[in-house]
Amino acid sequence: YPPDYAMRGVRSRLDWSSWPGEGGGLQGAVEMCNNNGACRKLAGGVMCPSYRVTREERDSTRGRANSLRLALSGQLGSGALVSDSMAETMKLCVSCKGCRRECPTGVDMARMKVEVLAARAATHGHSLHDRLVGHLPRYAPALAQVPWLANLRNAVPLLARLAERPSGLTAERPLPRWRADAFRERDTVGSGAREAVLFADTFDTWFEPENLRAARRVLLAAGYRVHVAHAPGERDLCCGRTYLATGMIERARGEARRTLAALLPWARRGVPIVGLEPSCLLTLRDEFLSLLPGEEARLVAEHALLLEELLARDAEAGRLDWRLGSPAERLLVHGHCHQKSFGAMGAVQRTLALLPDTVVETVETSCCGMAGAFGYGRDTYRVSARMAELDLLPAVRAADESTLVVADGTSCRHQIDDLGGRAALHVVRVLDAALAAAPTPVRSSTSTSARTLS
Repeated sequence: YPPDYAMRGVRSRLDWSSWPGEGGGLQGAVEMCNNNGACRKLAGGVMCPSYRVTREERDSTRGRANSLRLALSGQLGSGALVSDSMAETMKLCVSCKGCRRECPTGVDMARMKVEVLAARAATHGHSLHDRLVGHLPRYAPALAQVPWLANLRNAVPLLARLAERPSGLTAERPLPRWRADAFRERDTVGSGAREAVLFADTFDTWFEPENLRAARRVLLAAGYRVHVAHAPGERDLCCGRTYLATGMIERARGEARRTLAALLPWARRGVPIVGLEPSCLLTLRDEFLSLLPGEEARLVAEHALLLEELLARDAEAGRLDWRLGSPAERLLVHGHCHQKSFGAMGAVQRTLALLPDTVVETVETSCCGMAGAFGYGRDTYRVSARMAELDLLPAVRAADESTLVVADGTSCRHQIDDLGGRAALHVVRVLDAALAAAPTPVRSSTSTSARTLS
C-alpha cells in the first residue's frame, strides 16, 4: 500500500453491493483480505486445498487476493487482471468456498474467480474446454439420446488420447457415463398433506437418475406430495453452475432467471424446494442473490433446502412417521465442500443418526479434489489426485468392504470411484435402502420385494 495507492474502477458482473469492504464493490471485497494467513493452515476445515498440496503462497486464498488487489490497483501494469499470469494464479482455485466460511474476514475467492474468468473471456474468448463444460446442460438432452456414442470416448482409449489436447480433458480418467434411463419424470406423486418440489439437477438427471428416483420415494415415505420443478414447454431447469465455473456470467444469469421464474410460485406458497446436488441447490442460496439481486431471489433462497436439511427439520419437529431398517453396520461419510461452507453437514449427520443399528463416521476432509470439471482437466488432474490423497482416499482405503461410503457430491463420488476404487452413495440412496430394509408387518397379501443398493 504505497502513498499513492488507489483502486482503479473495474466493471463487475456480479452484485457486490452488500460486501462490507471499505471501497465497496469487487474492489472492497478483494481488500477484505487482511493477510492473517488462516488459509495457510494444513489441517482442519476445507481451505485452502490447493495450498495444502503445493505449499505455494500464490495458491493460497491470501496469495490470490493480493494478486487481485495489486492488479486492480494498477501495480502489476495494464491488463494484469486478464493476463496469463493471473490465469495461472487462479487456475488451482477449486471454488470450494471454504474461505467464504473459514476466513476470519470472509474472503469469497470462489465468487472473485468467476469475475476474473468473465473478464478474461471478454478479452480472450472461451476455449473449447470452457464450452464443453459450460454448455453441458444445453447439449445433455441430445447426447442422452445416443448414450452409446457419448460413452465411446471411455470405451476407446485412443479416442481419449486424441481428444485430450483440443478438449483439455485428461485421458487419465473416464468421463461420467451418459445414461439411457435419464430422469424425465414430471408427474406429481403422493397424497400427503405437505408438499415438496424436487429440483432435478443436471448431473443426477443425466448421469445418476437413480438418485432422483430414490428422492421421490424417500419424500413420499416422509409424508410429502412430491412435484418435480420444471418450466412447461421449455428445456430443463438449470442453476447455471457450469456457466459460472467457466466465467459465462450472462449465460448463468439467463438460467437463473428461467429457474427463478419456475420456482417462485412454489416459494410464495411456502413449499420447500428440495435438491440433492449441493453445488446446484446451494447456488440458489448463494450466486442467485448476486446474479439477480432482489426480493424474489431472496424468497427462493429461503425455501431452497438440501434433502437432509428438510428431513432433519421434520425429524426435530416430530413429523416423520416412517420405519427404517439398517442398510449397513457402518457408514463412512465425506462432506461436499459447499455443504461445509453453508453449515449443512450437521443436517446430514442428524439425518443419518435416524438409522437404527448403524455407526456413522464423518471423515475430516478438505476438498475431494474433483471440484466439478477441475479433476477432469488435462492440466489439473494430478493436483486433483494429490488433493484426494490428503485425507479422503486414505480413509476410504482403510474402510472395510462392508462399510458403505457416502458422499452427496457428484464430483466426490466420481473421485472416490476413480481413484479409491469404491462406489460411493448419495445419502438419499442410503435412506431408500433403509426404508426397504425396515421390518414390515406380516400381511396376507403378496409382499413387495425390497429395493437393494447397486
